[in-house]
Amino acid sequence: MTKTMTNSLVVHPMVKFQRQVKSLVNSKVVQAEDRIWKIAFLFGDDWSHWRQELEDFEFSMQDPISHLLAVESWDEE
Repeated sequence: MTKTMTNSLVVHPMVKFQRQVKSLVNSKVVQAEDRIWKIAFLFGDDWSHWRQELEDFEFSMQDPISHLLAVESWDEE
């Protein structure tokens, strides 16, 4: 039963978002040095949600994407 529980861990939505952004950097759509606001165009209608999430974690749209990618844990306090 313990094994089943460890396999069903829920991934924080910001982890999924971070993976998407990392994929954009890896595919050279954006660069890690670019400002976060630059990815707004790529997320379209979903951007207002992600912007609010980022601001809740005290990110500025002027921060470089590399700061977003450097986060190791998205635990909310």
